Amino acid sequence: QVRLVESGGGSVQAGGSLRLSCQVSGVNVTRRCMMWFRQAPGKDREGISTLDVDGVPAYADSVQGRFTISSDSSKNILYLQMNSLKPEDTATYICARSPLFRKCGMTNADYWGQGTKVTVSS
Repeated sequence: QVRLVESGGGSVQAGGSLRLSCQVSGVNVTRRCMMWFRQAPGKDREGISTLDVDGVPAYADSVQGRFTISSDSSKNILYLQMNSLKPEDTATYICARSPLFRKCGMTNADYWGQGTKVTVSS
């Protein structure tokens, strides 16, 4: 059974940092594209970062230069380091796995976590 469980969300002031974790079980975190999405209240879900099987990251323009995606294969965990947070980063952050290996895009996912909430105050 595949499970993705996010943690690390919370409340932080603008300019602060958080590191999100996604504990993956049932599949290997490095064997397919892994992704982070976010969904703000009243808005569509937004793909913000992907990591392919070669360890090549990709980012949405909205988080480029501030967020870093990574994984730890020994722990089977996907991370999202978020720096220089802004109030507009407030959302529920969701990790997901794609059936793809490379050229992940930010739309295809076959397994989803439940999300962890991040609130950034000004």
